[in-house]
Amino acid sequence: MDNLFSDSTINQIQALLSVYGLKVIAALAIFFIGKVIAKTVKSTISKAMIKAKSDPILISFSSNMVYVALLAFIVVAALGQLGIQTTSFIAIVGAAGLAVALALQGSLSNFAAGVLMIIFRPFKQGDFIEGAGVAGIVEAVHIFNTVMRTGDNKTIIIPNSGLMNGNIINYTTKPTRRIDLIYGIGYDDDLKKAKAVLEDILQSDERILKDPAPLVAVHALADSSVNFAVRPWVNSADYWAVTFDLNERVKLRFNAEGISIPFPQRDVHLHTVSTEK
Repeated sequence: MDNLFSDSTINQIQALLSVYGLKVIAALAIFFIGKVIAKTVKSTISKAMIKAKSDPILISFSSNMVYVALLAFIVVAALGQLGIQTTSFIAIVGAAGLAVALALQGSLSNFAAGVLMIIFRPFKQGDFIEGAGVAGIVEAVHIFNTVMRTGDNKTIIIPNSGLMNGNIINYTTKPTRRIDLIYGIGYDDDLKKAKAVLEDILQSDERILKDPAPLVAVHALADSSVNFAVRPWVNSADYWAVTFDLNERVKLRFNAEGISIPFPQRDVHLHTVSTEK
């Protein structure tokens, strides 16, 4: 053969290119142009929500969801341009999606929980929360999981359903918090003097709020001590610093004032038994 392809083969290729060439080009144009438009829409939504001072978690979640939905629509449109029956294709994808959904029930529940967290917003980015048995600062809420950072700088990734199916304690939503402490003194110590010392310690700390006023009261007459309940109010940011400082200052003041802090003790009595007869 002088030529690699016969005239009939070349004619067939030319016929195929004339029929499908433009469709392929159009399909590729729809896909790439649509992808650019989808990214532009995603960026526009993000900027608009940032301008509206929306929660960063809501911005990320919403813009990503819109982008994925637009991308799916673009793919279907490109396939339709190629002559593929998108109705049948969508039906096949739907059937496959149902099978995948049954296999990934846990992932779908995480997705649904993520949507609920975005809608009801029990917390926002930067909040310190406790949930699913862990506590930390919320860094991001993704489609299937939430990323938190613990106080010792560890990253914890929690499935959204695990977080939403239990109690969530948000320590950041309120500007102030109450510190609950218990201090015990001996039964032989001067109760009024100990109470006055505790009140003086609270009044001398400028971080402790005057309103609501701090409480110092006898909490219980325990087995080996008289327990005081000490409950000052502070700004949420000062909670741990004031707690640690109060424990140290109370111990030092009690020592200086001669007030004892009872601790468990055990007396051991040895009895000598004579073995002589």
